[in-house]
Amino acid sequence: MMPKTNLRRATAFALSAACLCLATAASAQKITFLLPSAAVLPAFAPFMLAQHKGYYKAEGLEVEFETGKGGADVAKQVGAGNATMGVAIGDSVPIVRSNGVPIKAVALLGGRSLMQLVSREDRNINSPKDLKDKTVSVMAFQDMSYYALLATLASANLNKNSLQAQAVGPVNVWQLLVRGDVDAMVGVPEWGMSAEAAGAKLKWTSTNAYYPGMAQVIIASDTTIKTQPQMVQKFVNATLKGLKDLMDDPQKAGAAYIEAVPAHKGKEDFIMKTLRYYATTVYPGQAKLGAVDAGRLDELQTFFVAQGLIPKKLPADEVFTNQFVPR
Repeated sequence: MMPKTNLRRATAFALSAACLCLATAASAQKITFLLPSAAVLPAFAPFMLAQHKGYYKAEGLEVEFETGKGGADVAKQVGAGNATMGVAIGDSVPIVRSNGVPIKAVALLGGRSLMQLVSREDRNINSPKDLKDKTVSVMAFQDMSYYALLATLASANLNKNSLQAQAVGPVNVWQLLVRGDVDAMVGVPEWGMSAEAAGAKLKWTSTNAYYPGMAQVIIASDTTIKTQPQMVQKFVNATLKGLKDLMDDPQKAGAAYIEAVPAHKGKEDFIMKTLRYYATTVYPGQAKLGAVDAGRLDELQTFFVAQGLIPKKLPADEVFTNQFVPR
């Protein structure tokens, strides 16, 4: 039997610990973060890894991830205040901002383009000029995969009339490539990896080689940036830790990512290959991790104006801010 004195001390300690836990939980700031598609996609690995490793919790945040209806929807919902923050492809921010959506990029998750040009080996596509008269799949005509295709064509003095583009959704975009119904696709790395896993023999080129496209960005509304800068800072800090883990050791971070997303168990080879591609092809190239390059953005907007995607170039400080990038 425990002596009464010790029992009282143990009880008091347990109550104190319980109160501390409750106080910590109560003090955590709840935020809703909107993703453009399913959270299981490897593109969102930095976020899932930061959540799994407790980086958000350590910053005093309780993050709830929700799925929107594509990148444009994420931007609109964040701009309207229906979600605290979200993620989008960096290329899309000048476009949605030009359409009156009050958002900015607050951190860039990689120094190179997210979009990839992936073609079948048997179609002899070695550069953008070889896309002439070919058939290329994209997710949608209002999606960055299509705009990236236009930019890639422009680098070879071609345009949308130089080939047949097919907008076929996030699954058919790569399945048509496997079947040989299209010659190439433009999209995110996991789509190409899915085609390879299904047996297609492919050639890969980052569209970064043809125009200054961007990786994913964390977006926040003007209002959130102004009224809750500390919260934005904390979220950026934690997410960049997850990103750095993936860059420093894709194998180790990948194992933790699979723990975080059990749906990937049994698909370890696919996930590891995809994350290694991100770590070597999409994430590198920033002078400072998380920072947007104003010069690159200016080049991108010049192209968008030429293509009629935006009426004029916007001032850089209307499109992004690097104030939250750790120094």
